[in-house]
Amino acid sequence: MKFNRRIGVLIALVSVLLVTMAPDSMAGTAGTEFSNVWTLLTGWVEGLLGRIIAIVFVIVGLVAGVVRGNMMGFVLGISSGVGLYAAPTIITNIVTATI
Repeated sequence: MKFNRRIGVLIALVSVLLVTMAPDSMAGTAGTEFSNVWTLLTGWVEGLLGRIIAIVFVIVGLVAGVVRGNMMGFVLGISSGVGLYAAPTIITNIVTATI
């Protein structure tokens, strides 16, 4: 079946119509259902387990950089480790930001 321009435009218009007709969703801020999970995962990432994973990232990146002959693996390992350690703080700041 050939996909022509009219069908594409019709699908786009129907999609826009359906999106505009969708009810607004309201996200609650008072729920504490997942606070225990968030605390557990944050403790893991910012604690000893997170540091071990970050060191493993750096070691694997260093080995990959030596094998390939460039140090981009090492840079990616360091950036992955730093990103893993800083992720909970970044997520918290994004979610609790006010305009």
